[in-house]
Amino acid sequence: MMVSFPGDMLMRMLKMLILPLIVSSMITGLASLDANSSGRMGLYAVVYYFATTFMAIILGIILVVSIHPGTFTIMDNETDLVDEAPVSSLDAFLDLIRNIFPNNIMQSCFQHTKTVYKKKYLKNDDNDNDNSTDLTNITTTVSTLSTTASVNITNMTEATFRWVRTFPPVDGINVLGLIVFCTVFGIMLSKMGERGKIMVDFFAVLNEIIMKMVLLVMWYSPIGIMFLIIGKILSLDDPAALGERLGMYMVTVLAGLIIHAVIILPSIYFIITRKNPLRLFIGILQAWVTALGTASSSATLPVTFRCLEENLNIDRRVTRFVLPIGATINMDGTALYEAVAPIFIAQMNGIDLNFGQIITISLTATCASIGAAAIPSAGLVTMVMVLTSVGLPADDVSLILAVDWFLDRIRTSINVLGDSFGAGVVAHLCRHQLEQDQHAPIDDRSIELIETQSDKKRGSRISQGNGDTTHDE
Repeated sequence: MMVSFPGDMLMRMLKMLILPLIVSSMITGLASLDANSSGRMGLYAVVYYFATTFMAIILGIILVVSIHPGTFTIMDNETDLVDEAPVSSLDAFLDLIRNIFPNNIMQSCFQHTKTVYKKKYLKNDDNDNDNSTDLTNITTTVSTLSTTASVNITNMTEATFRWVRTFPPVDGINVLGLIVFCTVFGIMLSKMGERGKIMVDFFAVLNEIIMKMVLLVMWYSPIGIMFLIIGKILSLDDPAALGERLGMYMVTVLAGLIIHAVIILPSIYFIITRKNPLRLFIGILQAWVTALGTASSSATLPVTFRCLEENLNIDRRVTRFVLPIGATINMDGTALYEAVAPIFIAQMNGIDLNFGQIITISLTATCASIGAAAIPSAGLVTMVMVLTSVGLPADDVSLILAVDWFLDRIRTSINVLGDSFGAGVVAHLCRHQLEQDQHAPIDDRSIELIETQSDKKRGSRISQGNGDTTHDE
């Protein structure tokens, strides 16, 4: 605990900056663009994100079917993770839509909506909601009886319960809702012209202050990252036995992540931009290392902004619009992991998945990666949804839980790498439009004012020069 403490402080400082950074960066970025530019930029970003995510899923499926790591794994009967509530891909998709349109924008700063199923126990003679009893009361009554009677009453009670769907707010920033709100806010602000200038200046100054605070945190980040990783390693009971048991699974996931990061993403970047992808990777090296230590795309966002804007000179209007969206929906590493793990668990249990089930895993993994929060180990939560979609035992998630801390860091760094390459691609595709927006911000009224002032100056010079206008020309 003490070794991890300096790393925990780094995580807290980075998370502290997420909310003001997303709000200020997106509003200032969109306020400086017209509606056509932002629409085109958003279209390019979404197409790129979905294309790379789907490529990562296909790559993961090909590798796990070819290597077949489940054959080499020794099954362990001890399972610690038991998810009693049913998980549905439809619920996850609807939660995604609910979070896009939050009912309270202030609540979105610290909470988001998530579907939770709770058991509702009913009396045997009536299934009405009014006659339902709480599980706590049943447990208290049963505890006064003998063991045999307790088992009988429990079995009888479990036969008369039903699942009730609830939508409680859970802790964590609703990044998706904030992005949608700030996007609309920024576009509306860009259409107000001179009247909205004071608001644009406010958010621009706020963004500059936050970026200076990010620079202070960056001086401390190497120390925090080192202690974060050391603390995680020390928390393992037997790393050697763990590597022997899940070695081929780790090799499969790491191989997929490396191929995606070294071959697929740089190839797409080079084909579209005709630029050296190694230069971009060197420029975002600090953000990549930060993602490796924090295992959170959102926490790495301040560093990614700074690396792309200062080291690579990518237009701020692009980074402020593309990166917050990418940190939320572009999860290449998570998508690959979500595709590999279910097939690995099926192989361990001797279950042969047909082509239709693999397609289901692909589609569900795509939705799960988009809906996954940009926080450490968020993929484990959505993994249960993918397993349930093809009828695999959700309890087996506990088998890969022990190595998730390591793989989570690698796949998060790939997520950040994909976001950065995406920003470079979008900046290249929109470069002409951005140049036009930068060099032609003057409206007709401003042109008339400039011409009037020019006429006055020319008339003044003519009167002083006794009619000689040659020097004016």
